[in-house]
Amino acid sequence: MTDVRRGADRYAGGDGEAGITTRHAFSFGSFYDPENIRFGPVLACNEELLAPGAGFEEHPHSHTEIVTWVVEGELTHRDTAGHATVVRPGDVQRLSSAAGVRHVERNDGEVPLRFVQMWLAPLEAGGDPSYEVVRGIADGTPYRLPAAGAVLHVRRPAAGERTAVPDAARVYVHVVRGEHGLDGELLGPGDSARITGAEGLEIVAKSPGELLLWELP
Repeated sequence: MTDVRRGADRYAGGDGEAGITTRHAFSFGSFYDPENIRFGPVLACNEELLAPGAGFEEHPHSHTEIVTWVVEGELTHRDTAGHATVVRPGDVQRLSSAAGVRHVERNDGEVPLRFVQMWLAPLEAGGDPSYEVVRGIADGTPYRLPAAGAVLHVRRPAAGERTAVPDAARVYVHVVRGEHGLDGELLGPGDSARITGAEGLEIVAKSPGELLLWELP
């Protein structure tokens, strides 16, 4: 089964006066839909737009695997476990909040920052926080997230190129760029698909694009 969700139907969030625009794919904060809480371990897929100088001041997380993909600009990250990095397009950032950690996310650059942040539930709660940045991940290189039993596939297909959907119990697809055909539907930027029992499915790029595919238990 393929359940397509349109970017235009995402929940609007953030704080416009503070230069933060957020679009939520799942129930989040004050936006609650009992039919849209999670998909497998995926708890959130937020599209974030931060104006220069804007950001999320120090705030806590626990029992969540947080994976961030920068689309445009540079993300400054600092956390209470002692990590301080700048994350750029093409980098995969992972923060395992475990029993608890606090962090800051800011746009300290001179141009708008756009990123996608995905939250996944770990298989086991607790433990110590950990952090990782993979710089310039290559197209098609899987990024494994063992704590959630998930694998992220980053694909950047050329027009006309076919991308195989992993044969998995669940697959979550997020379109970053371009237009793509999937199971009779045309997906554009911000659109997503929740696929159950995928077998032999392909995504066909109608234009050059960028896709995030989560292979899920």
